[in-house]
Amino acid sequence: MSDLFGADDPSTDPDALFEVLRDRDTEPEEPTGRVSSAPTGPGAPLAARMRPATLDEVVGQQHLLEAGAPLRRLVEGSGAASVVLYGPPGTGKTTLASLISGATGRRFEALSALSAGVKDVRAVIELARRRLTHGEQTVLFIDEVHRFSKTQQDALLAAVENRIVLLVAATTENPSFSVVAPLLSRSLVLQLQPLAPDDIRALLERARTDPRGLGGGVAITDEAMEHLVRLSGGDARRALTALEASADTAADRAGDGDAVIDLTTVESSIDEAAVRYDRDGDQHYDVASAFIKSLRGSDVDAALHYLARMIVAGEDPRFIARRLMIQASEEVGMADPTALQTAVAAAHVVQQVGMPEAQLALAQATIHIATAPKSGSVTAALGAAIADVRAGRAGPVPNHLRDGHYQGAQQLGNAVGYRYPHDHPDGVLAQQYPPDELVDVDYYAPTGRGTERDLATRVPKLRRIVRGVR
Repeated sequence: MSDLFGADDPSTDPDALFEVLRDRDTEPEEPTGRVSSAPTGPGAPLAARMRPATLDEVVGQQHLLEAGAPLRRLVEGSGAASVVLYGPPGTGKTTLASLISGATGRRFEALSALSAGVKDVRAVIELARRRLTHGEQTVLFIDEVHRFSKTQQDALLAAVENRIVLLVAATTENPSFSVVAPLLSRSLVLQLQPLAPDDIRALLERARTDPRGLGGGVAITDEAMEHLVRLSGGDARRALTALEASADTAADRAGDGDAVIDLTTVESSIDEAAVRYDRDGDQHYDVASAFIKSLRGSDVDAALHYLARMIVAGEDPRFIARRLMIQASEEVGMADPTALQTAVAAAHVVQQVGMPEAQLALAQATIHIATAPKSGSVTAALGAAIADVRAGRAGPVPNHLRDGHYQGAQQLGNAVGYRYPHDHPDGVLAQQYPPDELVDVDYYAPTGRGTERDLATRVPKLRRIVRGVR
């Protein structure tokens, strides 16, 4: 921490972060980490030109923008709480921060946690303090706040608590793990969702026809539109960037004729081939089935191919993660119990980090499961046990195994005669555990593959001891 603040330099004392500068007639130094205002002229990127100027232009996030919701009140200027906007890229975090700043004439300052330091934060807060004396409130937008160190986040606390600034912090990572607790407790945490296909479709069509966008100067086929929607992955910025690149290519090809964006144009513009994959149709099930069978068949390369097809086509990563967790138990099971741990960890990465980074964790789990020794013993064992229960083979629980933790239990014979395994030197002893009609029934049959090689020897020994067989 000493190199961050410089102990010998009083101007970098963290305790003086919110002190008024000695010379009030001197403007604070311009923050070097400040985010430049996005240009919105004709030469600006399409995503910048189409940034919503009013709440009515915002697509998606209706769960946060319905009447009376905290975010709507902030945007309309009637809310005063700082907020942490948590969601994947391209879901409108920066847009909403800008709309909040426009409410009731608030001033807008933006910092990027990638480049801003404590000095930059101090300068913006001092500007906000001065404006406040003239009745002007400042919205401080910090992009990627999870990249701020704990000390940098702590530096914001007093300004947020005293409402010197209205903080709008954006993060793609779960704020419960990436934002310090004191800052979270002073802010509303609002989770943004990836835009739905209909939202992306409406956004693209507006950009195609709006004078701020392409002004109707290019047509687009239905097939090309659907491909852009799929490839966006719910990310508005990615969708608009792809549309702009496709429009440029279409215009170059058309020459003096009418520009039309078709599927070939989109493919060549964004260098991603269209994948024949309908998330609600046969191709969805065919590719998913091939993925599962490739994992089961230990063909790691084929499994990665089908994983890539699902990712490129915009398949919900949660669906992929669920399949991997199932496969880890169904196809690998006790032959390599760590496969399930890897699959569960990948699912956590999908939830807490999101795409595209989470695709690496999905690939890691795919490789682990495909290359692991295979065993269907878990599936077979549970299936046999369930079949017996459904067939009525579920006799009374032996008396000595019943609950004895209530008054009168022993008078009923419950828990009487139970032998505690840890009292035996080996930790295992002869004792009946199943109902009478299931004594000596075997469900679990370990294979000789992977970890189950040891279990194939150990399980029969345990059965002999427990069943009192010499």
